[in-house]
Amino acid sequence: MLAKHSRASKKFVVEVQASAGNPSGLELLVKDNLAWQEWTERSAGCYLLRTNVTGWTEEELWRTYIQLTEAEAAFHIQKSDLSIRPVWHQREDRVRAHIFVCFLAYALWKTLEQWQAHAGLGNSPRMILEELRQVQSADVVLPIVDGPEMKVRCVIKPSDAHAALLARLGIELPRRLAIPKPLQGAVV
Repeated sequence: MLAKHSRASKKFVVEVQASAGNPSGLELLVKDNLAWQEWTERSAGCYLLRTNVTGWTEEELWRTYIQLTEAEAAFHIQKSDLSIRPVWHQREDRVRAHIFVCFLAYALWKTLEQWQAHAGLGNSPRMILEELRQVQSADVVLPIVDGPEMKVRCVIKPSDAHAALLARLGIELPRRLAIPKPLQGAVV
């Protein structure tokens, strides 16, 4: 039982003694480990970092640890919030391109997080993206009698709540977006 619950086992001191009064001839004594209890009370609410690096100050160690947690959070963001899952590429240039796209997505995520923090809106870009997901654009196709059709990409006017959120973030939506022309020889 102690091996199965190793963290809790430190709370107790367990001894087996001979006992003539028991049919087995043994007696199990379980006592509270007062030294362990004292240590847990002293360390309650404290965070303990252990390292083999000797030349760092406490502040440098903490800052480095926080960077590690931010890197782990970046991978979590890419997997869950940005829905970037592993893609198995066969060519090195495509692998590099995929890594680059993942990096750009994370850089945009962190930029949105900073905008949000400076605007006093917290630090959860996920919530901002959920709110702004409803702001969309539409292509308006205008037929021309003596030529090719004309396409105009318009941004749908945001609701008052979305407009207020965009204003707090310092983002002004354009009324029209340029429609990029396909590259020569590109398959559309």
